[in-house]
Amino acid sequence: MSILDQRKLIESIHPFELLSTTTLDNLMKKIDIAYYPKDTLLISKNLPSIAFYIIIKGSVTESIDDEIHNVYSHGDTFDADALIYGKCEGKFFVDEDLICYEIKKDDFLELMQNKKVQSYFLQDFVTRHQHLKNYDMQSDLSGFLIAKVSDMFLHKACVVEHNESIYSALKKQEDLKAHVIIVKHDDDYCIVTDSDLRTHVLLGGIDIQEDISKIATKGLISIDIEDFLFNALLIMTHSEIKRVVVMKNNEILGVLEQLDLLSYFANHSHLVAVQIDKAKTIDDLKALQEDLKNLITTLRVKGVKVRYITKLVSTLNLKVYKKVFDMCVDKELQTDCALLVMGSEGRDEQTVKSDQDNALVVRDGIDVELYREPMMKLNSYLLELGFPKCLGNVMVSNEFWRRNVTGYKSLINEWSTSMSDSDVQNLSIFVDAKCVAGDIELLNELTRYLHQHFHQRDDVLAHIAKAVLYFDTPLSLFSGFVLEKEHQNKLDLKKGGAFALVHGVRTLCLQYEITQTNTIERIKELNNKGVIDKNFATELIESFDTISSIRLKAMLEAKSIEDSNYINPKNLEKIQRDLLKDSFKIINKFKKFMVFHFHLNMVA
Repeated sequence: MSILDQRKLIESIHPFELLSTTTLDNLMKKIDIAYYPKDTLLISKNLPSIAFYIIIKGSVTESIDDEIHNVYSHGDTFDADALIYGKCEGKFFVDEDLICYEIKKDDFLELMQNKKVQSYFLQDFVTRHQHLKNYDMQSDLSGFLIAKVSDMFLHKACVVEHNESIYSALKKQEDLKAHVIIVKHDDDYCIVTDSDLRTHVLLGGIDIQEDISKIATKGLISIDIEDFLFNALLIMTHSEIKRVVVMKNNEILGVLEQLDLLSYFANHSHLVAVQIDKAKTIDDLKALQEDLKNLITTLRVKGVKVRYITKLVSTLNLKVYKKVFDMCVDKELQTDCALLVMGSEGRDEQTVKSDQDNALVVRDGIDVELYREPMMKLNSYLLELGFPKCLGNVMVSNEFWRRNVTGYKSLINEWSTSMSDSDVQNLSIFVDAKCVAGDIELLNELTRYLHQHFHQRDDVLAHIAKAVLYFDTPLSLFSGFVLEKEHQNKLDLKKGGAFALVHGVRTLCLQYEITQTNTIERIKELNNKGVIDKNFATELIESFDTISSIRLKAMLEAKSIEDSNYINPKNLEKIQRDLLKDSFKIINKFKKFMVFHFHLNMVA
């Protein structure tokens, strides 16, 4: 490896890229290259660390109490803690012939005098985790700056001929709800704004039967559909205008409003919400689906935490559900039922649309059959809007998930006694239920009944909790991760990470009668009740955020829903791999907590 490549590798490792040029130059002179054959013991309780290692080639396994704790490969570093604190709880073995850079102990400790280096290596898990995430997010901001005009919602343009009357043009403008009138004369365009109307018609006395061209302003300011949004903002700021006309091949596509542009750079969710409220047909709602996806992408690259993105998007999705409900269910039937969403939607954790999980609760004494046709229509509309059909048929079009309050209470009784895998799955889905339309008290009654039914039923809860052990956490010897050959050497973020945490926390909340459905809110309540301490709660939240963030990126890039949970860790940046490894360690820690808490080693 050349000196240039060597420096490039060191600069790619956080926090060394923060060093000054002089400090980095001095460091480069002190770095050695070393070779260690397979099975070499590098560090242990009885073998003090002599250097900070940066792997060029090969891999090293860190074990604690004969259990694999971490695997380090190309570009990874270890073990700062052994140098800083002068002790090591585990063993570091060379798993594959190792070629590495070494920063000798004295040189590393001297480097620790740098405040930026010191502040990173002396942080606890949570602080270091947040530090890495903040650093990682900086690289994503460039994507936001290259967003294009084509990513924006455009208002319909009111285009009229130059010889059309002012009155006729105003009528057309009103019909289109446009803010300006664009006047066409041959291949040239002019514009009429509210200011022109005040100046020339109200104050100037020009008759409204005159040609619109008499009050038009020349010099239409436009921008190409493929230009950058940031340029549109610069044009509006420089020209002191509130809107710009969007063109493609000299044809007008629409009008970009300053308010919409500014809200996009801040958070253009309000625009989507307004459009949902204005929607009158299913086609109106279908036209918004790309806006929802653009909103997710925009918020992500701006560094907004996934937990806030999912809450916002879930809120907008629920508005869509409510709008579809209003389209399908007659007014007189709406007060005697409750439309529920469950699963990730019920937990406010859905972003890109996943399988539908919905149900209908009907008031006792009302004929459930009245809702059959409306619910069939509702499901078909949701399918049109891109909400995929549930493979397990957990949808209101299935009569199993359309029943009255007494019917659901009977189901809860069955779920708590049968304990078959399907019953545990249905129970888990229902525990996450959230009312999106109709009478919420119908769900509240069932929630109270559910929690009362499981009060002091730790034996049943243990049976439910054992599902956290169904899937192994994908942290092992192959580059630190276990990859699935049947899925093109990728790992499943949902099964391997998110599921154990979501299901475990859900089961604990069932035990302690916590009614929140959102995973992070549930974790906070478990901390408030003393079930887990604050540090552990924060670790779980940070880990859940990391897994959700990486999973969101995979969802946005996936070609199909089936691929959306799978990632190849080799395609992640090193920082993201480190964050994911740390998160999986916390998942394993949580599994051990669940085994101890529910005595799962005794559950058949």
